[in-house]
Amino acid sequence: MSSADTDRIERWVWILIYGGLLVLVLGVAVEDLNFALGWSMVTGGGGAAVAGVVLIFIRSRMKA
Repeated sequence: MSSADTDRIERWVWILIYGGLLVLVLGVAVEDLNFALGWSMVTGGGGAAVAGVVLIFIRSRMKA
């Protein structure tokens, strides 16, 4: 595994975690105005954050 691959995974980890949590919080705020849109955002943001955590696990198992 090259250094560029690990750098790319580490970049995606933080994008998915922070972006997912941001969308999740915005979804909670939007939920009062539009229930379906709010829960869609909560679900999508939570899924993105979970994907980031999974990438952390994958990255920890990679050979340097």
